[in-house]
Amino acid sequence: MESLNQDIENHYFKEDLYGDIVNRLKEQNIDLNKVKRSDIADADEFHVRGAAVSKELANSINLNGLDVLDIGCGLGGPCRMLAEEYNCQTTGIDLSNEYIRTADKLSKLVNLSNKTTFIQGDAASLPFADNAFDVVWTQHVQMNVPDKKAFYSEINRVLKVGGHFLFYDILKKEDGEINYPMPWASNANLSFLFKAEDMDNLLKEFGLTKEQSADQTQAGIDFFDSLVAKLKEFGPPKMGLNVLMGDTTKPKLMNLLTHLKTGGLELKSGVYKK
Repeated sequence: MESLNQDIENHYFKEDLYGDIVNRLKEQNIDLNKVKRSDIADADEFHVRGAAVSKELANSINLNGLDVLDIGCGLGGPCRMLAEEYNCQTTGIDLSNEYIRTADKLSKLVNLSNKTTFIQGDAASLPFADNAFDVVWTQHVQMNVPDKKAFYSEINRVLKVGGHFLFYDILKKEDGEINYPMPWASNANLSFLFKAEDMDNLLKEFGLTKEQSADQTQAGIDFFDSLVAKLKEFGPPKMGLNVLMGDTTKPKLMNLLTHLKTGGLELKSGVYKK
């Protein structure tokens, strides 16, 4: 498991992410003493539709002022959004040391350190007490977790009774072959896709009740189509997912788009209550 975790961390690793983001801000003549969340939002939300879908998820329940855990938090964009706009106390956990180091520095940069905490750790073995959080949320993470039972059992364990689990995920829809690289895996050895009904069954087994779910596939396709058009017209953006994926951005995004269009994969979001 340790070597798998190391391989996954290596897949996401990009040296000095924070320095790169700061340089991109300077190139846009943004005063580093006055950086706003919106200045970095296109790079700090590593999932399809970025900040827009995080806002949608945040509005699916009333989470004002709650304690929220973001599993697989990446560079911490959603944690900062929840802290600033919903007055949440947020904790983010991620396998990647570089992501956590960058998340910490970005929170300092936009003056949200007092409401955000970032910890390096394993999603299938969370370093938190039972019933510690009002809300647990995760976006595009379980694809890297082989032991789904451990992953969802840990979510259930750290969630307070009456609390909510919010998710936005890439799921397998058909049993066909998947073409790699993908944003979350350079090859099949790092990818553990499963189906929506399998997830639902596991969560029900732990006593969680589904309150709502939405098919996000078409919205994701529209997002990618618009992104591809922009790339053709303007080239790579100053601040975007290319910050995280570099030269591999295009093949990864095109593979994902193709599978969404052909129905092999789907995007779903939803809310469960404990």
